[in-house]
Amino acid sequence: METRHWKRPEACPDGASCPEVAIGPDAVYVRSSLLPDAIAQLTPAEWRDLATAIRNGEFDV
Repeated sequence: METRHWKRPEACPDGASCPEVAIGPDAVYVRSSLLPDAIAQLTPAEWRDLATAIRNGEFDV
C-alpha cells in the first residue's frame, strides 16, 4: 500500500476539523481529519477545478 503524506492548511493547526490533502503521482486524495478513513480520490484536473471553485467562492453560503 502506498504511503500518503497528508497536509492540512496552516489555519487549522489543532487538527480538530480540518481538510487534509495528499498528492500522489496520478491522483490527489482529500479527507477530513474527523473521518480519516473516508478518502476521496480526484484526478489532477478534478483537483484543479475544485481548488479554482473554492478560490472563486462558488461554495460560499
